[in-house]
Amino acid sequence: MLSSIRKILPKRFRGDRPVIPVVRLQGAIGMAASPMRSSLSLASAAIPLEKAFSVKKAPAVALIVNSPGGSPVQSRLIFQRIRDLAAEKEKEVLVFVEDVAASGGYMIALAGDEIFVDPSSIVGSIGVVAAGFGFTEMIKKIGVDRRVYTAGDKKVTLDPFQPEVPEDIEHLKALQLEIHETFIDMVKSRRGDVLSDDPELFTGKFWTGRTAVQLGLVDSMGDLHGVIRKRYGEKAEPKLIATPRGLFGRRPAGVALSGARLTEGLGEDLIGAVESRALWMRYGL
Repeated sequence: MLSSIRKILPKRFRGDRPVIPVVRLQGAIGMAASPMRSSLSLASAAIPLEKAFSVKKAPAVALIVNSPGGSPVQSRLIFQRIRDLAAEKEKEVLVFVEDVAASGGYMIALAGDEIFVDPSSIVGSIGVVAAGFGFTEMIKKIGVDRRVYTAGDKKVTLDPFQPEVPEDIEHLKALQLEIHETFIDMVKSRRGDVLSDDPELFTGKFWTGRTAVQLGLVDSMGDLHGVIRKRYGEKAEPKLIATPRGLFGRRPAGVALSGARLTEGLGEDLIGAVESRALWMRYGL
């Protein structure tokens, strides 16, 4: 009698299907989201992660990572939140890399107890980068006289409208080295027992998923559905935990913008979209 009732119940009410909650972590990390680009931060990931780890009967939580990197702070905050929830809820974390888990994207992937990739996934880029433009020659040519007043000699360090100062560059590189060491320590802490001794491992270089397995950066090749059903049975069912609407900066209905503010917002969106696209293009995507 009970078995016949189970057959007519919706899937979510049946007790014979292991459910594995899935959270998708996608986009450039730390950039403000807009209709023109996806973005990833602790603020956007916190609620779906909390929901996923709160599924009591789930033996594990699966994370789909697809990110070219971005903010090292937001990357580490997301990593730490995942590990804290895994310890609190006593659940295994399985990470599945799609197109890319590079730089901050790989930092997030380190939260997995196991990391799975496609043979053609891009993985690695364990390094730190800062990029910008210099406009000193341009403003000379167009006859612009820029005036800046500060309290503090270093308040305009690396100002793109002023000539570079070697001392400022050295300071920036020192900061980058500190962040790089933090990243390296995370990799060694999470993957130290399987990492290769390849001298290029921490140079910022990146590899395909197939090579990343050989280097110990990830565990093996596999896809979400295949791994889950092999591990938890043919009836195991992955369930995507959707991000609630409104977390990505969407404006509430009824809020009007002036023409000037709307134009400014569209300009910011366009610049941000170009920056985000440049991150993806670095990995041929």
